Amino acid sequence: MKYTFRQLEVFLAAAHFQNITRAAESLAMSQSAASSALKELESQFDIKLFDRVGKRLQLNELGRLYRPKVESLLAQAGELEQAFSHHTEVGALKVGATLTIGNYLAVGVMAQYMNSPTQPRVSLEVANTSTIARRVSDFELDIGLIEGELQAPELEVIPWRNDELVIFCSPDHPLASKRGLTDEDLVSATWIAREQGSGTRQTFERGMHGLLPKLNILLELEHTEAIKRAVEANLGIGCLSKVCLEDAFRRGALVPLQAAAHRRFDRQFYFILHKQKYKSAGIDRWMELCRKLG
Repeated sequence: MKYTFRQLEVFLAAAHFQNITRAAESLAMSQSAASSALKELESQFDIKLFDRVGKRLQLNELGRLYRPKVESLLAQAGELEQAFSHHTEVGALKVGATLTIGNYLAVGVMAQYMNSPTQPRVSLEVANTSTIARRVSDFELDIGLIEGELQAPELEVIPWRNDELVIFCSPDHPLASKRGLTDEDLVSATWIAREQGSGTRQTFERGMHGLLPKLNILLELEHTEAIKRAVEANLGIGCLSKVCLEDAFRRGALVPLQAAAHRRFDRQFYFILHKQKYKSAGIDRWMELCRKLG
């Protein structure tokens, strides 16, 4: 075999950081050793994997073609090493989740996943749908859990579970006593909404079709808890997943509102995986635990 795993690790690190110094630091190598490993890999096969622009390394067409194959190969090698070391096929996992899922569902799955004899580690990144999708596309996350619809040819989008957004307000809000909201009520209300790029905002806008230009959106916030606090303070009404509102409804801190029947806020949660990423036993176990959750 002409190449070494170390050379492949340097290639992936350089592709990620676009800088050989930072790539070397991430692998605990000297810059010269990392640079030599990359040059040897290219010279052994008489290829160029990067365009050199000053100190910046930018993947060329050939590098972009081989990156998923190298990622898959090293993932399988890492899993084999875990199996040799710990006699188990379930290893460490890098998970990304959108805010609703990450804050209200994923932590419970993490606890179950890590509760095994080898106690595999899980890192969880919480961000909006577009960010999680980008990081899965760049092989920076093993799997993503998202709440928004997605069109990305390099990603496999797998349905997970159903969800629904609920319009809500404080108990003191004038709309709290209404049995059903008309379109006129929705237009006249002041809204506290999720930010653009989030799955929740995507579903909200789909449900509000025909009314969007007329809506009075006072605040756009990234975090569901901030939206709930703003609505509790009577700054406006909100629309979030029922998953993150159940406790507040039980306590009476917030109350649900019912929109007209033609306003639909149902949606799906999804798993996302890179189509060319090796699907490890750890990923299978994570998806199994998520499905048991609901």
